[in-house]
Amino acid sequence: MPQSQPRAKRKKQRSSAFKRLPKGPNGGIELLLIQNVDNLGKQGEVVEVRPGYANNYLLPQGLATFATEHHKRMVEKHRAQLLKIEKARLAHLQGLADALGKQSITIEARANEEGHLYGSVGASDIVAELKKNDFQLTPNQIRLEGPLKELGLYTVRVRVHHEIEADLKVWVVPDSSDIPPAS
Repeated sequence: MPQSQPRAKRKKQRSSAFKRLPKGPNGGIELLLIQNVDNLGKQGEVVEVRPGYANNYLLPQGLATFATEHHKRMVEKHRAQLLKIEKARLAHLQGLADALGKQSITIEARANEEGHLYGSVGASDIVAELKKNDFQLTPNQIRLEGPLKELGLYTVRVRVHHEIEADLKVWVVPDSSDIPPAS
């Protein structure tokens, strides 16, 4: 019997910890977004999410905080400044997208006589080639419908931001070691 009492006390302590979370009208947890979160909302918005999503992802990653009245007032107070910062960031990203649109990269790959590649060219190959031209992107930002398996010119979508995309010209050419010397 003495063992069951501490367990009951622990349950009360845990449940009281969850009661402190601000509940929304639909029973979820109300959070204030610190950063933009895809498919959820933009910075400064109050959103309602399930407790697991809040406790396991948004709060530990620093993407959101509890939507207290104090935090809501602070965001309203600084909303103009936040908009100005976000516009400057979007302008920078739009400039990056414009520069990517003017860019054309060449990737050498081993191919047979018909132009079929022995391997394939993927997002990581494109990112590595862009890195040589001082563009810092991640493979997640490259939108390929599938790996490039033939020689030729491809137009690849690059997602710089969830609202900004650019088209990049990618030339897949035969590896210089594969070309027989001219006689």
